[in-house]
Amino acid sequence: MILYLHGFRSSPQSFKARVMGQRMAELGLQDDYHCPQLPASPAAAIALAGALVAGVDPAQLTVVGSSLGGFYATWLAEHLGCRAVLLNPAVKPPRDLESYVGVSTQYHSDEPFEFKHEYIAELRSLVVPAISRPQRYLLLAATGDEVLDWREMVAHYPGARQIVIQGSDHGMAEFVDYLDEVLAFCGVAPAGKVLR
Repeated sequence: MILYLHGFRSSPQSFKARVMGQRMAELGLQDDYHCPQLPASPAAAIALAGALVAGVDPAQLTVVGSSLGGFYATWLAEHLGCRAVLLNPAVKPPRDLESYVGVSTQYHSDEPFEFKHEYIAELRSLVVPAISRPQRYLLLAATGDEVLDWREMVAHYPGARQIVIQGSDHGMAEFVDYLDEVLAFCGVAPAGKVLR
């Protein structure tokens, strides 16, 4: 099973989430792919993710997280013992999101999005100071990320498999070029077979 967690103010309509969902459908594995709309509250987002994977064998689970979703994916990988793929992950969201407290809109709709000040404390409770098993992680970091510093990403996942993309952007426009490699790490062969 692949659980995709989108980023801050994003949605299942994000480019990378749609590309991955389409490929899983092409492989006949749409039932093994889940990409929920995450609530603004980090505690609620983690609770939702946990509920979606309850009962799933950690050896058969990969959490793919983009930006803030990568922060959540790291926490889940550490607590569940599953694999995680991190796409330009947020490493220090309690620091980075302080200035976003308030009401804005979601990126893919005009829906209001409220990020409350108490959510910063919720983020702090989810911080993973250091990963425990680097082999569980695949990091894709773009040097051209205009939102987050790729060097912080690389430093936060020492020993993990790392793909540093020269240039690109926070949205990782070239994600499709790395999709098969990501899916292989998730245990999905190009032919659609689930690897054990």
